Amino acid sequence: MSAVLNAPVVPDVPPRPFVPGPAGTHITIRGLTKYFAGWPLYEHFDLDIPKGKITSVFGPNGCGKSTLINMIAGLIPIDAGQILFDGKSLKDTKIGYVFQNYREAMFPWMRTIDNIAYPLKLEGRSKADVDRRMAELVASFDVKFDLNRFPYELSGGQQQTASIMRALAPSPEVLFLDEPFSALDFEMTLFIREKLQEVFMQTGTTMLLVSHDLEEAVYLADEVLLLTKRPTRVAEILRYGDARPRTVATLSEPSFISTKKLSLEIFQREVRR
Repeated sequence: MSAVLNAPVVPDVPPRPFVPGPAGTHITIRGLTKYFAGWPLYEHFDLDIPKGKITSVFGPNGCGKSTLINMIAGLIPIDAGQILFDGKSLKDTKIGYVFQNYREAMFPWMRTIDNIAYPLKLEGRSKADVDRRMAELVASFDVKFDLNRFPYELSGGQQQTASIMRALAPSPEVLFLDEPFSALDFEMTLFIREKLQEVFMQTGTTMLLVSHDLEEAVYLADEVLLLTKRPTRVAEILRYGDARPRTVATLSEPSFISTKKLSLEIFQREVRR
């Protein structure tokens, strides 16, 4: 009881002047503050996320990786701060979100094809437009399973594929991915990794990926955002520029090995603090 009574309260911090990010910034975060049970997770946190890049988020357990992207995506309220997308608010920005738990992300009473088309119907698109976009997605993902089945009739990998297709259906400006491979087997993980790469190369959509697998985080990233323990700060941002599409051969490239090694060293340094 005393621990609860003695817990710090969220400070009333006056907002600081907004400072825009450098050229090429897509998401600008300034003064982000989030407390849980009176204790700080993020406090006066600033970050610039580049446009048309994949940024992987990696850090110690409990540092708030998923919480960070959930706050940016508007799924968790913030206590203070400002988040802008190309200078716009979230409500004026089209986003997509791929959840870790695909079983709970899909509407079980809808056929899979209707799940994927749902964001398009929310936008009020015509049937012809919806059908055209669905055909594009099916071709892009080389879908071989029956989209007329209900989600619970599909394998885990098929459900997550459908979840990603749904997130991409409205052509979002930003795609959030919260550990999208964690519940998949290795074969399906490789398949979806490659499909995400293909989509990224075709569209240049800004992507923000949370991963607990360092190799995966580096392999997919243009930037690796390494976080500290809480109260969470940016430990380092490592840029990784190997050409796409990245393949199995990428894993033995000196640039990949050195980026992964440095990421691991920074991670271990932060864990020990």
